[in-house]
Amino acid sequence: MNSVWTGCGKVRAREVDAGLEIVVDGLTTQAKYYKPLIYEFFRKEWRGARPAWGDFSVEIDMEHVGEAPWMDLDNLAKAILDAIKGYAFHDDAQVSRLLVQRAPSERERIVIRVARIGEGRPVSAPI
Repeated sequence: MNSVWTGCGKVRAREVDAGLEIVVDGLTTQAKYYKPLIYEFFRKEWRGARPAWGDFSVEIDMEHVGEAPWMDLDNLAKAILDAIKGYAFHDDAQVSRLLVQRAPSERERIVIRVARIGEGRPVSAPI
């Protein structure tokens, strides 16, 4: 798999053995901010894996410095799933495992990991 990062602004992504990893630098309390930001990254810069059918696992980690920002994690998850729909998977109904959590860190960012469940194939593998 290609582990080289694509993107040089606030959003970057790479294919990893387990699937796809996306990082968004910085945090805001407005979950709706992330949908157009991530969507535009995939539309303009991403040339990696195409969407696939099957079940997927998505992990979203909101890393923060100091006090955790006041944000509903369910709204964050919905904005992110809507943004990556059509790029990692065809429909967010394919997500059969979803983990959204926040944790203290040395930097403020959101890390998203998308992996295909079952069949031992990564996100980019043909069906």
